[in-house]
Amino acid sequence: MDRVAVTFNAGSSSLKVGVFRLKDGRALRLGGGIATLGDQPTFIFRFSGGDEAVDLPSGTAIDARLVSQVVDCIVGRGFDPVVAGHRIVHGGQVFDGPVLLEPEVVLKVEDLTHLAPVHLPPALAIVHAVRSAYPDIPQTASFDTAFHSSQSSLAVRLAIPRALHDAGVRRYGFHGLSYKYVADELRKHDPDLAAGRVVCAHLGSGASLCAMVDGVSIDTSMGFSPLDGIPMSTRPGSLDPGAVVHLLRNNCHDADRLEDFLYNRCGLLGVSGKSGDVRVLLEDFHPASREALDLFCFRIAGEIGRLAVSLGGVDAIVFTAGVGEHQPEIRNGVAHHLGWLGLSLSEPANKMNATVISARESEIVALVIPTDEEQVIADEAIEVISRHKL
Repeated sequence: MDRVAVTFNAGSSSLKVGVFRLKDGRALRLGGGIATLGDQPTFIFRFSGGDEAVDLPSGTAIDARLVSQVVDCIVGRGFDPVVAGHRIVHGGQVFDGPVLLEPEVVLKVEDLTHLAPVHLPPALAIVHAVRSAYPDIPQTASFDTAFHSSQSSLAVRLAIPRALHDAGVRRYGFHGLSYKYVADELRKHDPDLAAGRVVCAHLGSGASLCAMVDGVSIDTSMGFSPLDGIPMSTRPGSLDPGAVVHLLRNNCHDADRLEDFLYNRCGLLGVSGKSGDVRVLLEDFHPASREALDLFCFRIAGEIGRLAVSLGGVDAIVFTAGVGEHQPEIRNGVAHHLGWLGLSLSEPANKMNATVISARESEIVALVIPTDEEQVIADEAIEVISRHKL
């Protein structure tokens, strides 16, 4: 049997799974799948031998039964899971790298739920489900916030009383697993460029930007929560605190309603009134849809300008994640606002989603580098179990 690492990335209504062969201390991707829950839950595995659909019972939730079916499917293909790695969005001020999820560590992660009430519960549900269904499989956690632990005290501080900062109300940053992967890939592609001043734009349903020097996080657009920064699919990005107070008093009369509003009804969906999906908006000619996309590009460019201050200039801009990798129009819209920085794109290269999309005369190199958070989770899982000699 092939010894494999299985990675889990849990959402509120979906579960992404990766399967990686362990060979010579490395994690080599074999395939993966996604469980989509709801009225007609399904689990689709994708391997070199073709896709395999697994029927899930109606009402399937992220629980031990779902995990058992997923892992049974992996075992049924002749694989031996020796570690389960999890993406954990928030590590607070406690975790600055991957860890073995021993019982006392899980309790510490649970204590951080108040910092990420939307994202941590589904991830923790999977951790408990794996332990219930497969108690002998060691589990590891990879934290999205850990990559940003390198930032200076100035970059992470909010202008609030010091006691609140000391209690954990500060800027953390997210999408760290994606940025770690892209930084490593850029280093392989062009070591000199990777050593310079790079802004990476992770543009997906959730979206953020990160300023890096030599692959180390210096600043980022998301702050205390994944709501901050640029507009996203259904999240507003930066929002005047006065507007939040106004909403709480006049529209959303308690914290739960306000949270639902900010996470699920704003962003591209809120501006367009139609969809938070960039693909849908690009095919729609309604003025509100166009305005949503224009705002998205404008705010991304503005954030790059802010991060240029943190870096003291920009040598390269990297686009990644679903929108960043596949939507030339969005990249072109961002570049339109950054001519003053010396950025210009090659139209043919941009349309082809080439690795290097900047024009020859551009003063800034622009690249498209696909991300792979699950690869990072698998690599870190192997690192942890090797460290613990498991």
